[in-house]
Amino acid sequence: MAVPKKKTSKGKRNQRHATWKGKAAIAAEKALSIGKSVLTGRAQGFVYPMNDSSEEESD
Repeated sequence: MAVPKKKTSKGKRNQRHATWKGKAAIAAEKALSIGKSVLTGRAQGFVYPMNDSSEEESD
């Protein structure tokens, strides 16, 4: 089984953690932006199937 030869420094660990958190923040911002554009009807380059049949069945 592979094991690390030396202990990872706190700085390296924190750098890796900051990169991971930064990627998550960017992904969340992009998802929110896409969601807002879909709701306002201004989505470009994003395919969103609209279910008109579900609204007709409830009437």
